[in-house]
Amino acid sequence: MNTLNLSVIIGTVFLSALAQMLFKMGMSAFNENQGIFDNGIISIVKALFSPLVFSGLVIYGISVIVWLWVLSKVDLSLAYPFVGLSFLMTLLFGVLFLDETVNASRIAGTALIVLGCVFVARS
Repeated sequence: MNTLNLSVIIGTVFLSALAQMLFKMGMSAFNENQGIFDNGIISIVKALFSPLVFSGLVIYGISVIVWLWVLSKVDLSLAYPFVGLSFLMTLLFGVLFLDETVNASRIAGTALIVLGCVFVARS
């Protein structure tokens, strides 16, 4: 795999993980004020158009468009295992930006996923 394709794959995984963090931040803020299902469809629409959730949707949409480019250039069986890196990125985002705590089992599991990505990339 060439450097450009690998960089774009990692970039799309990063964007997807960033979108997930924005979803979590947006929904946490939304749920502090009201539950997403408290007022039916009105609450759902308000949640979708809250700034953090909407930003996450836009970023996720961009990552999907770029991912389609990746799939036009790289075998699916080679590209898709890199999606596993999102576990590492979301773990880091959770710790750094959401004050989440992690235990040794979560770190070990994430390390195994990353190791699998390394093996696939070298194949």
